[in-house]
Amino acid sequence: MNDVLILNRNFYAIQITSWQRALSLLYIDHASVVDNDYKTYSFSDWKELSQMVGSTPSGFVTTPNFKIAIPDVIALKFYDKLPLSEVKFTRRNIYEHFGYKCCYCGSKFETNNLNLDHVIPKSKGGKTNWENIVTSCIPCNLKKSNHLPSEAGMKLLTIPSKPKWRGPIAIAFNSPIKIKISWQKFIDNAYWNTELENG
Repeated sequence: MNDVLILNRNFYAIQITSWQRALSLLYIDHASVVDNDYKTYSFSDWKELSQMVGSTPSGFVTTPNFKIAIPDVIALKFYDKLPLSEVKFTRRNIYEHFGYKCCYCGSKFETNNLNLDHVIPKSKGGKTNWENIVTSCIPCNLKKSNHLPSEAGMKLLTIPSKPKWRGPIAIAFNSPIKIKISWQKFIDNAYWNTELENG
């Protein structure tokens, strides 16, 4: 667990990186280490502080002349944007987008009782994309079969759509890396302070 959370200069979580890249950014003065009290440290300050610390969860990098602690969180000095990203078209993200509900009857289900349904069937030229896929329970899926909803006498309660990226909080959900306790405050900050969409 030597991965490092990167914040922009406004302290919003934007990326997870390797400890090697984090120390490189710190060394060339493009980033500062951030502690849990939002205090920042330059490379030389962090190096000095590292000499006084006996142990750290992420460990140390030792050189012939000194040791330096691997930071948990760094903040970029010159980057204040949020990364542009898209939600990946995966089964899990589709289930989450529709709230694990059948888009025809509106009931909520476990994943093993939900299917992905092509609103316009593939046999009628329907594509496998955000604009044509919804979740449906097995009974509704069987009832709709290979028909358009109107042909099956069914109505869509939720229109298929491409979800918008949820901002920095998406880092926590989309990353295969386990989230460190020391990152939680910054991820929570992103969650509570990210501007919501209108409507």
